[in-house]
Amino acid sequence: MKYNKITPQIIDELIEIVGERNVIYDNENLEQYSHDEIAEKVYAHMPEVALKPSSEEEISKIMKLANKYLIPVTPRGAGSGLSGGAVPQYGGIVISTEKMNKILEIDKENLMIVVEPGVVTNEINDAVKEDGLFYAGYPMSVESCYVGGNIAENAGGGKAVKYGVTGRYIYGLDVVTPTGEIAHLGGKRVKDVAGYDLIHLMIGSEGTLGIFTKIYIKLMPLPKETIDLLVLFKDIDSAISMVPKIMTFGKVIPTSIEFMDAASFENSCKYLNENISSEGSGAMLLIELDGNSKDELDNESEIIGNLCMDNGAIDVYIADNATTSERMWKIRRNITDAWKQTNPHVVLDDVVVPVSKIPECMRKMQELSKKYDIPIPCYGHAGDGNLHPNPHKNPNSTLDEWYEKIPRLMSDIYKLCADLGGSVTGEHGIGNKKKPYLKFVLEPVQIEMTKRIKKALDPNLILNPGKIVDICD
Repeated sequence: MKYNKITPQIIDELIEIVGERNVIYDNENLEQYSHDEIAEKVYAHMPEVALKPSSEEEISKIMKLANKYLIPVTPRGAGSGLSGGAVPQYGGIVISTEKMNKILEIDKENLMIVVEPGVVTNEINDAVKEDGLFYAGYPMSVESCYVGGNIAENAGGGKAVKYGVTGRYIYGLDVVTPTGEIAHLGGKRVKDVAGYDLIHLMIGSEGTLGIFTKIYIKLMPLPKETIDLLVLFKDIDSAISMVPKIMTFGKVIPTSIEFMDAASFENSCKYLNENISSEGSGAMLLIELDGNSKDELDNESEIIGNLCMDNGAIDVYIADNATTSERMWKIRRNITDAWKQTNPHVVLDDVVVPVSKIPECMRKMQELSKKYDIPIPCYGHAGDGNLHPNPHKNPNSTLDEWYEKIPRLMSDIYKLCADLGGSVTGEHGIGNKKKPYLKFVLEPVQIEMTKRIKKALDPNLILNPGKIVDICD
């Protein structure tokens, strides 16, 4: 697709729409809009201008201008993604939603909250906690990501085992279409089957089909009690094989079952100056239970603890207070940052397989680690099969060897997961990073349907081009 460059005249027109203070076009300040959290700089690309609109009307005008002049537009939340989805691959305009950060309404009667896309996800639960409510679909990076980005990726997270992912809780979206129209989809209605389900077409579309301006989120009653268990195992296989047993033999559905191998756990502890003992263990499960009865949770935690000990666990730590619980979860939440600090040459990835296939997936990933002589520490949301392999450069190898091996290794990991009935991504999305591997999990007819939908809604291929699939005119 051939796009036009932004001229001084177009800059003047953009200033008229959003105001001079909200138009950024100097390279020094544009750099922050050229990348997301992917470590590899090969995926970054500089925009020509970044805009900070404050309303859907301004976004609508920007999109109409972009279509008029054939300028690509990339929507952006907090830039905390890991698939290149917010990277302006063809330059042009970045629309940042950072100024659209208001909580518009808390409707306790309908158990709904209405927010703008730039609200930090954690602020939602802070706002409704005193009312005894919470948003159950949020991902792990609650303190850094925007809710609009979560919806664009249909992000998951630790609580997906029991509560599901983001999309389950989105009942309405106000959207600016790729051609600049404003569409109001859904609302506070719990049931509505009038027409196609356009809301869930938009959810997970990675900013390629529309820009969210208002979001209606379903809330849940906040559980009164929680208990966390940190269970140590001698090796990865023992820990991973325990995951399906907890639900099938224990007859308990935890809120979360998080997996950490010893390398990830210990590196995060070092990063945080934490000293929870893990001597002799090769892997850990972090299991959370929630409910309204402490007695019931005590009983469920005893069932799980005993089941784990009967199946090879070394030890079980139980956290029944907020301080101890936060110590455990802080280790899990900071694994990614810890690896980024330890080794600049690391791939922060995600894959997903059926829960029953996790042990086989982990064994075969370790075989790939040996084949390529690249360490692959791994952690993730084991309760729903969503794993985060983090290959990083072997200190004994050269950079040339790393850059030559890593594309082949990642292709093998994605193919492995696909062959096990899984997918190349569970929550990070396709973006521009995983586009070449979509063929592993989607049939040609599905890819063609995706292209047709994109072309129908975005005839000029203006909005977030180069993501998910390539379309040639």
